[in-house]
Amino acid sequence: MTGQRIIESDPAVRVSTGSENRSQGRVVLEAARDADASVATAAVGPTGHVGLEPLVTATLDGETAFFTECSPGRTRSLTEALDDGTLPSEDAAAVVEHEPGTATLPVPDEGPLAVGERGVLGPCGWAVPGSIEDYRAGAGSPPTDLDLADALSRLRETGLRGRGRGDATADASVADEWATASEAAGDPVVVVNANEADDAAAGDGLLLESAPLSVLAPALTAADALGATDVVAYLSEDADLARERVRAAADALVEARDPEASLRVVVGPDEYKAGEPTMALEAIEGNHRIEARRRPPGPSEYGLNGRPTLVHTPRTLAQVGRVLAERDLGGVPADPGTRLLTVSGDVAAPATVELPTDATLSDALPAVELEGSRKAACVGGVFGGVTRSLDVPASAPGLESARLGTNGVVELVGEATCMVALAGERAKFAREENCGRCGPCREGSKQLVDLLRDVYDGEFEDGMLRELGRTMRETSLCGFGSDAARPVTTTIDVFETEFHAHADGRCPSGTCTKL
Repeated sequence: MTGQRIIESDPAVRVSTGSENRSQGRVVLEAARDADASVATAAVGPTGHVGLEPLVTATLDGETAFFTECSPGRTRSLTEALDDGTLPSEDAAAVVEHEPGTATLPVPDEGPLAVGERGVLGPCGWAVPGSIEDYRAGAGSPPTDLDLADALSRLRETGLRGRGRGDATADASVADEWATASEAAGDPVVVVNANEADDAAAGDGLLLESAPLSVLAPALTAADALGATDVVAYLSEDADLARERVRAAADALVEARDPEASLRVVVGPDEYKAGEPTMALEAIEGNHRIEARRRPPGPSEYGLNGRPTLVHTPRTLAQVGRVLAERDLGGVPADPGTRLLTVSGDVAAPATVELPTDATLSDALPAVELEGSRKAACVGGVFGGVTRSLDVPASAPGLESARLGTNGVVELVGEATCMVALAGERAKFAREENCGRCGPCREGSKQLVDLLRDVYDGEFEDGMLRELGRTMRETSLCGFGSDAARPVTTTIDVFETEFHAHADGRCPSGTCTKL
């Protein structure tokens, strides 16, 4: 069974992999199908836990066994056993009892999959990514006839904020952006901004590879509510698996909802700057030089080809879908819902978990195996903030008050890492990758690198570094420049003694051989 439906199939074998283990997953899936059994088999998307892949789940009579890093031979024997009416579980990582036909991944009581919640991640690793039937069985789909007033009412009532640096409402009110777009002159358009070139920020890619309909359906609902004529899904040119599954899901969704709707896929460069909301619009328009746009007006007033444009990340749209379906979001009132966090860095394998906003970042740590002891963490991606403690709320207000980033990354840093070198690497990235449009970012990132080089020559101008960071934060044109100095300034705050040691000719971690 190659099929478009797996949720209500029993017995069933699911092979869960993402882009990193895709080829291996194909081999494992073929082994299950070669068993020539009457068992439903399907390729499903990743769960978010790379270290478990290929993850094979075997389901029989309301019971599912989990097999991590499963080999083709083992998968074949599992399928044959199911065909004989037996659920093999002797070497399973976990066995979970559940209601037959459950629409979301049955979660073990312990282990990495038990970390956090599985709200927007519920279908991941369980449903066929492009299956309308599996998606509808999940009971999280927004209504198809929702008018703008009802949509705005639900969004305002919850107070939902945006998710991700590529969202025009990052950490701000989604309802306000929708209202502005509805009042602006012109034909509206909805953009799904999934071009996230920060490899550590895996949340958007996970949703598109595993549950694309939970992103595209809310985008189409938003378009219907606003009277928008088309939806554009914007992905990186290197996101092959996500692009393939988005296109298949888009075709299925349009056919099921409105054959006249326009839902197209556009690819852009695999560059960090290309994910900034206004630079994303530049790339979609096909402009040769991608630069940030001055604001105001923002995209909701003057966006794609001058049209009012909603620019949301997949993470935001997945939350919007739950709001419009009137699901209980939970979390803190100031930032309701959940946030996807990818725990990466000095770990055996990265993992993406879903935490309610009333949790703390430390609640995500059991999802990974730390390599060595932890020295610090950089929270928020490439331009995140450095901290020693992860006892920080997972909400946007909590992260912001701790001067950390909100882009869904907790990068763990081991004892062997030189924090001065880490700050220098992020500064050089900003210098090399910025668009060059505004002086505070273009020139500020150059000065940032120069001042950090001076530390190695014996001169640590902490006051100048902090003031430069403040200037970039408050005067840069877009989020790239506003955030670019954060790794440097927060590292100085937490590890100032390491900067002084370098100025004295000594690297405490012993990794800076120049000294």
